[in-house]
Amino acid sequence: MKKSISSRDIKKNHKTKKPSAGGDVRIIGGQFKRRTVSFIDAEGLRPTPDRLRETLFNWLLADIHGAYVLDSCAGSGVLGFEALSRGAAHTTFIEINAAQSDMLRQSALQLRIDSDSHQIITGTAEKVLSQQQVVPQTFDIVFIDPPYAQDLWQPILTTLITQSLINTETLIYLEADKDLESQLQQLANTLNENLTAQAQTTLEVVAFERLKQTKVGQVVAGLYRLSSS
Repeated sequence: MKKSISSRDIKKNHKTKKPSAGGDVRIIGGQFKRRTVSFIDAEGLRPTPDRLRETLFNWLLADIHGAYVLDSCAGSGVLGFEALSRGAAHTTFIEINAAQSDMLRQSALQLRIDSDSHQIITGTAEKVLSQQQVVPQTFDIVFIDPPYAQDLWQPILTTLITQSLINTETLIYLEADKDLESQLQQLANTLNENLTAQAQTTLEVVAFERLKQTKVGQVVAGLYRLSSS
């Protein structure tokens, strides 16, 4: 005799491991204007708002064309895709969440982005960058927009410097929910104490030059450049 199946059993048997849907975010300028990219529902994953993104790419207007870009905590990937939309030559996306990495690949396919113009790597930014699994050797523009609570931008920035993946021409975008200036100064002090002799010879003394800064609600964002004196 067959066992009857309840509606609860059906629901249980149809459970999947697919990530919960998070939403879509719109690209606001360039070739892919008004197209959307998707992201999953994951802790700390929150795309940069349109207003702030518009400000950022106004800052980068003269520098984005032909640039090699790093989206170090990609999430939805909207910063990296926006860069490609506006004429960047190549974007490297690093995303720790494997399901979201798959979503990035789907977005790239939907946007029909040439495979030669982007790279999607799953892993933590510090580990990936320290293993130099990225192209090119030096980035022109770097986006560091990690989950605010994890405060990851300092180790990521440290890795970029110690691995010589950025230089004094690289534009660095930082986004956080707290003041950046005092923490950047502390990071510069730490780097100057701990850099290798070779790096010290190249950089002499590390400092961060603030080029632009804005605040939207509780979010503090700035554009910086590494300088040596």
